[in-house]
Parts: sequence; C-alpha cells; structure tokens
Amino acid sequence: MTQCLAPLEYPASGAPIQEEFLTTESSNNGSLPGLLEGVRVIDLTHYISGPYCTKLMATLGAEVIKIERPGSGDPIRRFGPALTPTPLPEGEGQKGDGAWFLYLNTSKKSLTLDLGSDDGKDILRSLVSSAQIVVENFAPGTMDKLGLGYSDLEKLNPSLVMTSISNYGQTGPYRDWKATELNLYAAGGLMYITGEPDSEPLKEGAPLAQLGAGQTAFVATMGALMHAEDTGQGQHIDVSITDYATNILENAMMQYSYSGEEYTRVGNRGYGRAAWGIYPCQDGYVGIISGPDTRWPEIAGIMEREELSDPRFASRNGRLINADEVDALMLPWLLDHDKVDIFKAGQEAGLGFGFVATMEDILEMEQLIARDYFVELDHGAAGTFKYPGAPIRMTSSTSPQSSPSQESEAAASPLRKEEPQGGHPTGQAQDHWVYRRAPYLGEHSEEILGVALGHPAAEIARLRDQGVI
Repeated sequence: MTQCLAPLEYPASGAPIQEEFLTTESSNNGSLPGLLEGVRVIDLTHYISGPYCTKLMATLGAEVIKIERPGSGDPIRRFGPALTPTPLPEGEGQKGDGAWFLYLNTSKKSLTLDLGSDDGKDILRSLVSSAQIVVENFAPGTMDKLGLGYSDLEKLNPSLVMTSISNYGQTGPYRDWKATELNLYAAGGLMYITGEPDSEPLKEGAPLAQLGAGQTAFVATMGALMHAEDTGQGQHIDVSITDYATNILENAMMQYSYSGEEYTRVGNRGYGRAAWGIYPCQDGYVGIISGPDTRWPEIAGIMEREELSDPRFASRNGRLINADEVDALMLPWLLDHDKVDIFKAGQEAGLGFGFVATMEDILEMEQLIARDYFVELDHGAAGTFKYPGAPIRMTSSTSPQSSPSQESEAAASPLRKEEPQGGHPTGQAQDHWVYRRAPYLGEHSEEILGVALGHPAAEIARLRDQGVI
C-alpha cells in the first residue's frame, strides 16, 4: 500500500504517553552530534515512501516529529509480521506494531493530532513555524484542502522546505489516481525488464519503487535545505514515485531511443551472457561472473572441469552459443559445494563471484560484523532486535564537545536538545548516526505540546478529551 488515504477523518481517541519508556540515551552514546542535529522535521507521512525519507533524516540526528492519527496512527503499524503486543491502558486491549513500522520509524517522535480539527491545525502551524522541513505523502491536493498546503505554510515560514511524495506527482492527468507498489513498479517500466525471457514480467521482492522514491526525496530535501540556509528561501519539492522508477531503467529507455528496439528480459542469464548469473548450489544460490574473457580458464580450474577449457567457450559469444552445455558442465560442481566456499574461491581467483544471502546469512556475515554494522535496540515490551546500521561512514576532525552557540540554540528550542525517548541501545552505533526505537503511538504528545509549545496540563487534557490528540 502507498499514500492513497485522505486524512480528513480521524478516530476520536488517542493513547496516553507511557512514562516508563522515556529514560534512555541515543545509541551513538553522545560521541559526536548527528549531522542534522538542530534540524526540525514535521513528518506527515505514512506507509513506506515518506517514512523512509524521514527515517534517513531522523537517524542522521534531525528531530523528526511524526504526526499520526489519534487512536490508530500510521496504518503500517498494523502490517505484519507483528511483534509482541505493547500494553495499552486498561480497557483499550492490546496493540502490537509490525516490523515494517519499527524499521521505517526509528529515532522519531510521535505526536497524535487530528488535522481535521481547528485545534489540530493550529498546533501543526505552531510546529511548522519553528521547523526547517515538512514531508508529506497524502494524496495530491489534500494538504491544500486542509489549509496546510505550501502556499499556506510558507507564509508562516518563508524558508520552509516542503517535500510532497505521491504516486504520479502533483500535476498531470494521473495525479489523483491510486496505486500500490505493483502498479508503481509496472507503470515506471521496471517490471517490463524484470523476469525470464519467455515468462510474464515480474516485480522485485522489495518495494523498490517506494523506497527509492523516499531516498530521492531525502536527497532533494537536503539540497533544498542547503539552499534555504544560504538564501532564506524555501521550496516545494514534488517527488513522483513512478518518475523515480522510470529514472532507474538502466539503459532500456536509451536503447529504445537510439535503436527503436525494446529491452528484453534476460532473467538470471544476465545481459545475454552465459556463465554469468545466478545458479543453484549445495545450500542455496550463487552468482557466477565469468568475465573478462582472459579469466575464463580460471573457471575451469576452480570447478575442476577440464572440459570448460574447450576453445568453443573461450569467448563471451562462444559461451552464449553453447550456454546450455556450459551450464551442464558447471552445475555438478556447484551443487556439490556451499555458497560461501564458492564465493570465496572465485574471489580468491580474482573473479567477481557472489552468493545470494538469506537474512540469517546477513546477520552472521563476517564482513558486516567486522564493520560493527548492526545496531541493537531494546523495544521495551517487544524485546531487543537487530537493525540495519549506517549505510555510510564518516570521519570528523571536530571535537564532540558542543560549542557555546550550539548550547544556546538548544536552550532556546527544547526540542533541539536530545531528549530521552526509550529503548536501550545495546550494540555499537556509528558516529554521527542516532538510533532509537520507533515510538509508541502518541508517546511524545505531552512532551511536544507541554515543553516545546508551552501548553498547560489542563489544555493538554482538554485536547485529549476532545480527540484532538
């Protein structure tokens, strides 16, 4: 599912904050500040593409305030697999957040807010006034109908960067059409080039179109933020998921533009080559890369099949012509060896072999462990889990001590100060990256309203009683 739900109707009740989960530190242990420390992001996203964009900001140290519907929150909280249910107040049953939500919303704060109410809109406007970024992925036009579109918000904050992610973009005849990942992957053209030559087109296993669009939105937002810091001028960024998918069509579109020939699906026999692709082995699958031609004799040596040294197989074209015979000669050796041994044998011979890693393989991979890649977060009642760590590494020549200007900024804006959120980091996290567990629904409502916006307790109680939060 993607961002197709209008936000006009919200359930009437919200979950109170759970005090016992507000006493822990961020998982970089304060060694260095996050690269986006001091940046406030208002997160009006749900499902996949938008939350992935803001997840990248949150784990780089930005303060991301995730606005959720009172009572239900981001719909992806209910997408399985579900973990151990988190207790709710008496009479409200049990609610467990699914793995998708826990992954996409690490290091964020949750504020429940009914944007259909005047009070809810006023609270959002107050937050936007002190924010640098707003990210939303509602159906196009929804924010304008609420009186919260870019033309409205830039009047409150001229330097605001607002990023809108949608299925087909904010303009054009498809603007209001609905879609799931299957539609988006297909409409963008990626499905046409994925699959076996004689079979139907296939979709990738992961929601690549949505995750990639979220990543693109992150990069675009960072560029606009730099521009706003230099000039004081904000921007409205329009990210289309299908536009992104079309943007990564390899050379398929160029091939058609130049020659008029459609790109054909090649399956695991990559780029029309033999002995180049995914093959079965004793305990799974391996990737065999046989190029360049000068290294082909190494294949025969590794696989202990002298027949593979036949001159007929010495060139790429020769192997392609005799592809079935080449495969038949390789398979007995492959099926008699495990994937990691095959991978290492090829690499040690200077060949680009690989293997298809399962999730168990990834969690036990010596390379990732040696780089301290994984981050462990304690999610309270649900338990402790390993998360993918930082995808990039950085060095810094600056001292981790805060400067006087940083300290004065933190004092002026309570939410820029790193506040404990909950969940105990038990693994080693990378410098500059901030990892905390995903928030419980509405967990930070009282903190944001009371500490940051100065609402008295009686006012917060009124907002909760009326279903605004």
